[in-house]
Amino acid sequence: MAKSKYEYVRQFELEDRLLPSTWLVVRVDGQGFTKFTSSHGFTKPNDVRALNLMNRAAKVVAESMVEIVIAYGQSDEYSFVFSRDAKAYERRASKLSTLLVSRFTSAYVYYWSEFFPETKLQFPPAFDSRVVMYPSDRILRDYLCWRQVDCHINNMYNTCFWALVNKGGMTQKEAEKRLSGTLSKDKNELLFSEFGINYNDEPEIYKKGSVVIREEVLVDVVDKQGNMSKRTKTVVAILHCDIIKDAFWNKHPEVLGEKGTRAERKAASQKRREAKQEQEQHLDDPAAADKAE
Repeated sequence: MAKSKYEYVRQFELEDRLLPSTWLVVRVDGQGFTKFTSSHGFTKPNDVRALNLMNRAAKVVAESMVEIVIAYGQSDEYSFVFSRDAKAYERRASKLSTLLVSRFTSAYVYYWSEFFPETKLQFPPAFDSRVVMYPSDRILRDYLCWRQVDCHINNMYNTCFWALVNKGGMTQKEAEKRLSGTLSKDKNELLFSEFGINYNDEPEIYKKGSVVIREEVLVDVVDKQGNMSKRTKTVVAILHCDIIKDAFWNKHPEVLGEKGTRAERKAASQKRREAKQEQEQHLDDPAAADKAE
């Protein structure tokens, strides 16, 4: 930046570097999405097109910001987790938050026609964002648990609410009154007894939301001589699974950062690759799979 007599105005900029060695979570949230979903004819209670569009935008963000280790999304929100030792933009809150939400929003608009080919955007969608620091692995996991529990609670309510409206002929106010004070077991009973809906059979993307992580996959590569071999490639994957129980975290220890020396972490990574390769070989060779059983 060129020096001039006006440069003194930079003194008014606030220092907003986030604390070191903390997990950084940037959460984006749709602004005015009640109006937006209504104006664009979203299916109630869930529109899988809209959820997949959110996931596509999240994938763009994760692919472009490599220090994101996991992201979780549901409804019109997404939380992106940066590693404890992330150094992007010198950990400046304003930079991380604004760049991420602008990239997410632009991707949402860019891919809109891919998921809603027959629906023209009536007006630009908007998302806000905030960044929060979490000091420990346990608190970060509790944050993600909070968002997934919120997904479950909201989805069960909305599934009941729109069943009463769309199938039960109630007005929205009548449905709201009917559900007032009900517990989870009451909603399960209502869905099954009145509409034949088993909530457990609902798609996982509705009940559990979407989890974005990086996974190592084996791909075929061909060298200049035409010889084919396997190579490990890291890709951004979208899952719909439980992240509250330990099973997910035991399966993906790399998310929180594996403990041990560099050599031990490298060995653990190699072991996972070999296990995945063996699994894929079994899938390609039914005889081998039968023998393993």
